Amino acid sequence: MKQESTVDLLLDVDQRPSDGKGILLSFQHVFAMFGATILVPLILGMPVSVALFASGVGTLIYMIATGFKVPVYLGSSFAFITAMSLAMKEMGGDVSAAQTGVILTGLVYVLVATSIRFVGTKWIDKLLPPIIIGPMIIVIGLGLAGSAVTNAGLVADGNWKNALVAVVTFLIAAFINTKGKGFLRIIPFLFAIIGGYLFALTLDLVDFTPVLKANWFEIPGFYLPFSTGGAFKEYNLYFGPEAIAILPIAIVTISEHIGDHTVLGQICGRQFLKEPGLHRTLLGDGIATSVSAFLGGPANTTYGENTGVIGMTRIASVSVIRNAAFIAIALSFLGKFTALISTIPNAVLGGMSILLYGVIASNGLKVLIKERVDFAQMRNLIIASAMLVLGLGGAILKLGPVTLSGTALSAMTGIILNLILPYENKD
Repeated sequence: MKQESTVDLLLDVDQRPSDGKGILLSFQHVFAMFGATILVPLILGMPVSVALFASGVGTLIYMIATGFKVPVYLGSSFAFITAMSLAMKEMGGDVSAAQTGVILTGLVYVLVATSIRFVGTKWIDKLLPPIIIGPMIIVIGLGLAGSAVTNAGLVADGNWKNALVAVVTFLIAAFINTKGKGFLRIIPFLFAIIGGYLFALTLDLVDFTPVLKANWFEIPGFYLPFSTGGAFKEYNLYFGPEAIAILPIAIVTISEHIGDHTVLGQICGRQFLKEPGLHRTLLGDGIATSVSAFLGGPANTTYGENTGVIGMTRIASVSVIRNAAFIAIALSFLGKFTALISTIPNAVLGGMSILLYGVIASNGLKVLIKERVDFAQMRNLIIASAMLVLGLGGAILKLGPVTLSGTALSAMTGIILNLILPYENKD
């Protein structure tokens, strides 16, 4: 369905550029998603090659589900970092709960998509108003603030070299975001990682041993939930409380999914939530997320970075995004390349994480401001207060075999309070 576009598109969704220009445009989208897509697995200790492979395959799955009608790229999701990290910590480093939880979250998407197909979207709006979404995003953003600071070396017993590298990395990203122009501003995280990495080299904080040992061509380091005879690492499908605690993240990511498609629709002059429909976009996103986790990768999500590229270039061609997905898959098989990525010091990631987690949390504030949530209403103040304190204060609630903590407990608390607390009568 058509609507007025906010930009004058040079190429519409169903149009294709010439082959030469098309490849360059596709690489631009790869650059746009690259920094964030590799940062998530690096923070979680996952193989970068699997995340790249899963992002490309996930994007193709999404396009098939939507009939190649929406120019969306799926990359690694930051929203799940806190919950996945906690699940791995509680399992003594075992990824079984984290991967199973994300697989199940993708299936939640599929169930929601099926519900929307038959009953519409009004129930989602009632369950997840801005007073729930805003604090949820804040909790997600600040949930791993401690690990970001630790990686940055900004602790009592931290190494001054690590702290200096983290600060330099942070400042590069900050200045590019505020002063950068054109293409430079589209990929500030990638340039910050490169800048921080080069600075770390001068302080002798980089070990190239993994690069020297790696082959030029390697199969991505998949983690699979079944025996492969030693060909790949394995994990077990685990349906315990540590895995179930990840599911409420879907509350936030589904709302982000809706917002991303609304913004993209405004740029492209199309109502993607009606055609091909929210049920189909959620279906594609959900299946892609489950497939990524099944292979040992992080959750997938729609990328605003690529939406920004579309707005800047005025090229909304689905074929450009499709080819970017194929490029990402190809890069995942280059062993030397992925090994080089693994040599990035924790200090660089720490400096980036301080900014990224802060930006995520700030977006929660933006939701509250944009939607003009009335904090003069005591019920809104109570809901937000309870969600923030429980989500960030380390609260744990055990209900039989189910344990709720962090983001999960915050989400459930907010939803219940929003449903039972009355509005004030202002006479």
